Amino acid sequence: MKLFEDKISSAASRVRIALALKGLDVERETIGILGADAINRTPEYLQVNPQGLVPALLTDEGVLLTQSLAIIEYLDERYPEPPLLPGRLEDRAFARAVALAIAADIHPLLPPRVTAHLSAIGVGSADVADWSRHWIRVGLTAVEELLGRRQTGKYSVGDIPTVADICLFPQAVNAERNNLALGQWPRIASVVARLREIPAFIDNGPVPRT
Repeated sequence: MKLFEDKISSAASRVRIALALKGLDVERETIGILGADAINRTPEYLQVNPQGLVPALLTDEGVLLTQSLAIIEYLDERYPEPPLLPGRLEDRAFARAVALAIAADIHPLLPPRVTAHLSAIGVGSADVADWSRHWIRVGLTAVEELLGRRQTGKYSVGDIPTVADICLFPQAVNAERNNLALGQWPRIASVVARLREIPAFIDNGPVPRT
């Protein structure tokens, strides 16, 4: 398998974490998503992924998969141990709901292509930073409430890390890098502290922008 990624990407971080939890080693190719290094929408990469986004995963059979959650579910179905979804149907749905609250509701408002466009249409850097903090705060506040209603174990859903944690961890790292203290969300902070004890998470989080 081959993973197209960028180290700063929280979406790519999710897939790296899933691969690490599964104990899978893959070939990796960096696809820059910032500034002059942004080659993710060059004609060459668009031949690989028409969306021009990362992550993308080329399977052993030569099939290209896109979208982090679709890739993670593929990995979980193909390599079922350890599982990335809980056993109970309701818990599986809740894990997916937390993952989607982050991947579908928070993340799309924050990636470099969004903040670059805000700058291009005249939004000042301070306002762009406020934009990011606002949507992270709104989204994680909702996730905190969701966890308060259903969380029963060490992690987001039970005592084994799931796709919910795989999505939560990179977003929490990005929140801290946007000067948002996790302590305002005590349940999230507790889960993230435990995830930071797991090498698959701490070694594969998004790296700071340079």
